[in-house]
Amino acid sequence: MKKKFMAAALLGTVLVSSALSGCSSSSSSDASDQNTITVWGMGEEAKSLPKIAAQFEKENPKIDVKVQAIPWGTAHDKLLTAVASKSGPDVVQMGTTWMPEFASANALMDLTPYLKKHPELDAANYFDGAIETTKFDEKVVGVPWYIDTRVLFYRKDLLKKVGYDQPPKTWDELYDAAKKLRDRGKGKYGISLDPKEQSLSFMFARQNGSELISDKNKPLFNQKEFVDAVSYLNSFYKDDLAPTDLGMDAVQSFRGDAIVPMFISGPWMIKLINDQAPELKGKWATAVLPAKENNLSVLGGSNLSVFQYTKKKDASLKFIAYMNKPETQLKWKEMTNTLPSTKKAWEDPSLKDDPIYKVIGEQMDAAKPVPVIKQYESIAQAYIKSFEKIYRGQTSVQKEMDSFNKTAEKLLEK
Repeated sequence: MKKKFMAAALLGTVLVSSALSGCSSSSSSDASDQNTITVWGMGEEAKSLPKIAAQFEKENPKIDVKVQAIPWGTAHDKLLTAVASKSGPDVVQMGTTWMPEFASANALMDLTPYLKKHPELDAANYFDGAIETTKFDEKVVGVPWYIDTRVLFYRKDLLKKVGYDQPPKTWDELYDAAKKLRDRGKGKYGISLDPKEQSLSFMFARQNGSELISDKNKPLFNQKEFVDAVSYLNSFYKDDLAPTDLGMDAVQSFRGDAIVPMFISGPWMIKLINDQAPELKGKWATAVLPAKENNLSVLGGSNLSVFQYTKKKDASLKFIAYMNKPETQLKWKEMTNTLPSTKKAWEDPSLKDDPIYKVIGEQMDAAKPVPVIKQYESIAQAYIKSFEKIYRGQTSVQKEMDSFNKTAEKLLEK
């Protein structure tokens, strides 16, 4: 589920093109060649999948790979159609938040019996948070492919001017730093916190000790831990430390004297800043998130799954095992700027010795996915509506969270 967590899990749009080398619109139901597997890739990075597939074919000359690139915006409906017809791809890229829905529909093959045969798929190879997204009803229904998390981006030079030689490390320090940065002058803010990004509230709530949903499947959104976290987040809008309707590009507002010198986002912003604001080199950095009870971040990304109805199980398993070799994942990072899911790949100097990326890896150790339940997307959309009433001052936090909790209860019963 990569998006700008803002867009956190979700990604760009790619047109299906037969011009892509190695691409085809064939599915497993109409691929007559029994040595051919069909892979559905989602989003911008699907443009590069045929290149990796070609390398796989060299190592596995008896297997051909056909890649179909699908825009994220249409992928969900296309997958639903494939499930209904029991005819789709052999291997499918799956946003992490979609896993419970399609696993509950029995659309994803249980990989558990094949893990010993393919050691690349061993859970020990991955960050714990990433593994959480691959399990459903005690089955392993996918493997982490690429991952992302949220960290603090900040202007080192501007923070230093207001008394911070180091990035804020606690909730209190984050608020204080944002206040001092806001006080630089009219039209300035301290931090950008996208109010339409529900994951931020859930993330802050977990940092405050909230479980979000109990082990008995009951929502905890009106409990003190969650309510206090929402109040804390809302204080940034209420006190004009963070904009609600700025309408400015994140990189542009980060440049110069910086309208917004701090923001919380994912690793995709690294390339954007480097490409669009090269003059900021050495003036900005990333940091793990400030802590309250903990500094848990949200973990997103995409998994690879084998479609339940494939007739080419062995070839499909070989492909996802190849994609999850550390060396393959590092090639994939070079091609797409997405970050590897295997811990071994993070030992590569391009990641561990780069101060910007090193922080991402450190935050991965304190990152959890959103609740792995099929109702999550519905709950998230309902929360965005509730939170807007709060930050626009239309209601109190406790009152709105009482109402939202009742909505969540009904959604969880479905």
